[in-house]
Amino acid sequence: MARQSIGDIRRAELSQAAFDALVLHGIRGTTLDRVAKIAGVSKGVVLHHFKDKDALFEGVQRKANSVLRDCVTELLHHADTPLERLYAIIAGNFAAPVFQQEICHAWISLCSDVPHNRQSQRIQTVVHARTHSNLMSALRPLIGARDAPRIAFQICTVMDGIWLRASFQIAPMEGSEGIAEVDFASRHLLSDAAICDTEFDAARGKMEKLSRLILNSRAFQRRALSAPAR
Repeated sequence: MARQSIGDIRRAELSQAAFDALVLHGIRGTTLDRVAKIAGVSKGVVLHHFKDKDALFEGVQRKANSVLRDCVTELLHHADTPLERLYAIIAGNFAAPVFQQEICHAWISLCSDVPHNRQSQRIQTVVHARTHSNLMSALRPLIGARDAPRIAFQICTVMDGIWLRASFQIAPMEGSEGIAEVDFASRHLLSDAAICDTEFDAARGKMEKLSRLILNSRAFQRRALSAPAR
């Protein structure tokens, strides 16, 4: 594994400080001065690593999406069937390292900037394309190439909708609740695939268990959170 440079480490620290400021103050209230204060550095240090506020928010988006990708990828390594691949994607999107109320709040703030920021648009396009591709690889063997794109779109929309709902709720939503809602939708969307309930239950149970064991571990979270965003 390549060693991180001091610059990469500093950028990761500042991205985390920007994320914390975003949670506290929203996208409009997150200023370079506030990020510098949270990070314990001068504004000049922030500007040395990020030329402006937009560049800083880009770093935050890339980091958050990188952790989400790593959660899904880790679970996909343990999926032995197409149905398990589907539930690896679902469980990864609601895993503890990413599905937290504070992150949901930050996510909705960042999404509000997408219509006005080309770089944010590009990042979100890449994120949705990756999710769509992952879902397609799981769904084609289950439902066929004709219906897979539409069902992939609908499952992705349900997941986004739950993240949106979680960002509005006063009480935090548990990841298991998010998984349960997408599970409900997926079973109905795949009703023509002749998959029995025991198969759904087994795939969901395996991926939820692995998510708790692997993605909740300190080793995984330390690796995911300290890795540079890509």
